[in-house]
Amino acid sequence: MTTASTTTASTTTGSDAREPVRYGVIGTGMMGIEHIENIGHIDGAVVTAIADPYRPSRESARMVAGAEHPVVDFEHHRDLIDSGRCDAVVIATPNHTHADVLLDVLASDLHVLVEKPLCTTVADCRRVVEAAERGPTGRVVWMGLEYRYMPPTRALLDELAAGTAGRVRMVAIREHRYPFLHKVGNWNRFTETTGGTLVEKCCHFFDLMNLVVGSRPVRVTASGAQDVNHLDEEYDGRRPDMLDNAFVIVDYEGGERGMLDLCMFAEASKNEQELVVTGDEGKLEAMVTEGVLRVGRREDGLHVISEHAVADPSIKYLGHHHGSSYLEHLAFLDAIRTGAPAAVTLTDGLWSVAVGQAAHRSIEEGRPVEIAELVG
Repeated sequence: MTTASTTTASTTTGSDAREPVRYGVIGTGMMGIEHIENIGHIDGAVVTAIADPYRPSRESARMVAGAEHPVVDFEHHRDLIDSGRCDAVVIATPNHTHADVLLDVLASDLHVLVEKPLCTTVADCRRVVEAAERGPTGRVVWMGLEYRYMPPTRALLDELAAGTAGRVRMVAIREHRYPFLHKVGNWNRFTETTGGTLVEKCCHFFDLMNLVVGSRPVRVTASGAQDVNHLDEEYDGRRPDMLDNAFVIVDYEGGERGMLDLCMFAEASKNEQELVVTGDEGKLEAMVTEGVLRVGRREDGLHVISEHAVADPSIKYLGHHHGSSYLEHLAFLDAIRTGAPAAVTLTDGLWSVAVGQAAHRSIEEGRPVEIAELVG
């Protein structure tokens, strides 16, 4: 059996004699602060600037960054981009602002990591992908889909690469979790500003499906609703419209199938996330919250299953995502240092949004939706 690999940037382990890569963080709400915390635990990286129009968020971010490395704060992201204080930026602003902020960053020569989802619509995703393709050679443009880096998921991917499961035929992902948290301005309560639950939250899982299957999605069939969460909330006369549960089936061009089981009123769950991949030779199960990988091979006969705890001792900061954001930042920094291409691209982000947007259309119109309707 293979073991979980750890993609650790060679330039970030131990002490780094070179000048640190200077980061600007655009958007300093919960995820922006998460990125600041992660960068602060990495040798050879330092946050030098932040930008956010909301003063309390900037003040919180400055406190997290600490006094050891003075941080300049800006109200507008363009001022940060033009400041000359950064080599790379992280975009962690509300979803509906990603396209405009990213286009401004892409007009510079700064390296960039943009948080998920890439944008709230496929049309905007295409705009930013095209802008990135026109950018300077050697600039790293990284899509922030950190669930790829969760240790149990990475262990599962290693087993797939080793051929343990054979040819992938089915992927099933379950997320049973708590409702959406409160964010500044309550922007995450509305489809208009998030792209909808199946884009905002589930682009992570559709990205994993696409990655595991290794071919393009062609058709999406979904059922979902807002049945429990946020029903008694109202903001400026508007009621939240975010789905809190759904089933989504994705058909792939090679005949593979993926399924997502989402419930956001299921706090009483042992595992918040489960990823199951079944091939023609075996079955792999990643219990993300427990940190467990299960492996079963058909040739071993009935009920012969091995189970292994998975942990990555190189992770210096677990954060909100089991250390995956830390590992993602190591890989991003390594690409900056070495000139390697981004391991997770804006095109990956586009396809994950396409599946989520197709799922919403399927629910709204009560029919299967061809991905070609959105992507062409």
